Amino acid sequence: MTPRQLLDACTTLLREVLRFDAPADGVVSTFFRKQKSLGARERHTLAETVYDVLRRRLLYQHLAQGAAGTIERRFAMLGWAGDASFLKAALTQEEQTWLAKARAVDRSALPPKLRHNLPDWIAQPLQAQLGDEGFWALVAALDQAAPLDLRVNLFKTKRDAAQAALAQAGIDAQPTPYSPWGLRVHGKPALNKLDIFTGGEIEVQDEGSQMLALLTDAKRGEMVVDFCAGAGGKTLALGAAMKNTGRLYAFDTSGHRLDSLKPRLARSGLSNVYPVQITHERDDRIKRLAGKIDRVLVDAPCSGLGTLRRNPDLKWRQSPQAIVELTAKQAAILNSAARLLKSGGRLVYATCSPLAQENEAVCEVFSRAHPAFEKLDASALLGALGERLTSAGNLRLWPHLHSTDGFFASVWQKQ
Repeated sequence: MTPRQLLDACTTLLREVLRFDAPADGVVSTFFRKQKSLGARERHTLAETVYDVLRRRLLYQHLAQGAAGTIERRFAMLGWAGDASFLKAALTQEEQTWLAKARAVDRSALPPKLRHNLPDWIAQPLQAQLGDEGFWALVAALDQAAPLDLRVNLFKTKRDAAQAALAQAGIDAQPTPYSPWGLRVHGKPALNKLDIFTGGEIEVQDEGSQMLALLTDAKRGEMVVDFCAGAGGKTLALGAAMKNTGRLYAFDTSGHRLDSLKPRLARSGLSNVYPVQITHERDDRIKRLAGKIDRVLVDAPCSGLGTLRRNPDLKWRQSPQAIVELTAKQAAILNSAARLLKSGGRLVYATCSPLAQENEAVCEVFSRAHPAFEKLDASALLGALGERLTSAGNLRLWPHLHSTDGFFASVWQKQ
């Protein structure tokens, strides 16, 4: 494509993404499928520009005031992630002059809202929770792309063997600092054609997500439920931890998400996993297992705001009202999942949200309503890592402190 054509394509893509009708990654993928003439470098430029705009939308809206052309074209110029000379060749002299002035603005002197680029309803509780220093450290972390974390399938291989296989393929992978199953890769190497991937020896999974499976601590021969299994990342981690023994149910209301688990399950070599589509949290199939389960992991539907490094559009697509609706759903799911546990069984409630409203508040209500469930100290359960990963007895992971997505988990044992 010529410079002008690529800038026009970027403008069109931004117009589609900024409608916020669907997740940004899906909109970008659909756009690329339709635009078959785009090369790999051009796709990279468009995708990275879109994500830069989503991260800094409030700032760019401010800088774009008073300029000619559509707002999406101005956003594309401000967030351009490709070659600078290529962009310059697409601009008029007037646009070049405007862009130079916009880039010269001292951003550190702008109001806080234009520096943190978060809606007030997200920024205010996070600042109250973390304090000024922690809040701005989080903002800086959210402004960066997330690394690529892998989970080594210990049912099939060892972590050092997987690391060596990746190195042989020219991919530098380093052990994650907390999860004994994890490897971290910087950049976005193509993994899906590597033998180590197609053979099920590695899976893409954030280290924070791996920690939820570790906290569940599923054992050989147990009956375990992944209550909101989705595409099954944590299900597969639990199944491997169980050494392919016992029985592991993967529940979800979405057949589409469970369908995504099937090829991953086939690669993994696990035969102890039973995907089950349920209609709701009170499904009869859940009732039949009441009082029989050793471990239940509830990775509840949530705002997903802990994944803003990967999904910056979520801060513009979510709303305070959506959080209220989610917390009601989270409480209902947690209450239903609790019925599955036998005496001595472990219950883990988790989200990938940093908001206390979806986490501590939900857990406090549950604890008051269920005196038979004893709250466990996540710090003690995690051993040497406990102090670094927990707050007030709960797992609390932050992008700026742990280089993971933002995760929360609370643990109980049924008496």
